[in-house]
Amino acid sequence: MARMAGTPGTPRVLRAMNDRAALDLLLEHGTLSRTRIGKLTGLSKPTASQLLARLEAAGLVLATGTTAGRPGPNAQLYSVNPESAYVAGLDVNTERIRAAVADITGRTVGSFRLATPGHRAGSAVAQVVEALDGAVKAAGLSRAALHRVVIGTPGAFDPSTGRLRYASHLPGWHAPTLLDELAAALPMPLEYDNDVNLAAVAEQRIGAARGHGDFVLLWNEEGIGAALVIGGRLHRGWTGGAGEVGFLPVPGTPLVRNVARANNGGFQELAGCNAVLRIARELGLDLPSGSQEDAAAELLRTAAAGYTRGGPEAEDPYAALLARCATGHAIGLASIVAVLDPELIVLAGRVTLAGGEPLRAMIQAELAELAVPRPRLVLGTAAGHPVLSGALESALATTRDEVFDTAR
Repeated sequence: MARMAGTPGTPRVLRAMNDRAALDLLLEHGTLSRTRIGKLTGLSKPTASQLLARLEAAGLVLATGTTAGRPGPNAQLYSVNPESAYVAGLDVNTERIRAAVADITGRTVGSFRLATPGHRAGSAVAQVVEALDGAVKAAGLSRAALHRVVIGTPGAFDPSTGRLRYASHLPGWHAPTLLDELAAALPMPLEYDNDVNLAAVAEQRIGAARGHGDFVLLWNEEGIGAALVIGGRLHRGWTGGAGEVGFLPVPGTPLVRNVARANNGGFQELAGCNAVLRIARELGLDLPSGSQEDAAAELLRTAAAGYTRGGPEAEDPYAALLARCATGHAIGLASIVAVLDPELIVLAGRVTLAGGEPLRAMIQAELAELAVPRPRLVLGTAAGHPVLSGALESALATTRDEVFDTAR
């Protein structure tokens, strides 16, 4: 809940608390009548009427029609005014930037994809501005309409230096003045977070981890990473590096020293997309065309499809691929589980999700033999682009606290 001005328990603060409760109910239900809002909040009809009049005058709610067609007198319906605030989210990787704009209700009103291959001319600042402007234009808005922008990238910006760490593979994002340059180019509140952390935000708000305060999200796409949620909050670590488990030393792979310079490590070599391709070659499988990520996902999708059609024969190389990838995942997860003992593990990212339920079940079985704690494993369900969804959800959470605070 937003921080309220004034003394707790005063009429002003109590009104603001009721206002916020009503706005949250409208976000959840879409539209509600005055009577329904009164019942859900426990407010009397006169108080609910005053509340709605106050919110309508503030531009936070709209009268959107009536309950025509239902038994009894028609009742006025209300909803949150979607134009009361807009936010934007960006998802950055080595090949592209995805950008989207959402209104205060969470509805995406504009999106844009900017290709940014490694040799593309232009600075990171120019690319961010171009992607953001593309999404703003698609929404029919101007930059001035945005209350907040959240940007997700691999790695993390060190809070003590402002420089991006753990993502040497992301070209153009390592200048010491980058954050200052972005702030100058985009004079609105800007926030930055690790892409896997934002995927966890999406799963916690709208996906498989709803209602869970302690969980780990394991992400497997271009690289392997994890997000750690403890007591309902993301644990980022001292320098933002919590969850950089691609560097985790694990049995079965060579010990990599100077991992920051090498930009790889044990767990990535055991279960990442490059490992899927290596195992496929060893099993004599033909590799699909495309990027490592695309090819690995296609191989695991084919293996899972064969498994779900009735169970493969033991000598089937696709069955062996699925089993070896499950073991690789479980070995890395065993170390994470031994330290954190999470309630839940969410498997996410295109590569792991391509293996579907067969791969999830195999990882669960393998992990049960390697770790004493027994967390439940589930597949991520945040649809579309989870990192981008998490950026929007993160921006919306803070913006709603600011815009919906009627005690100021």
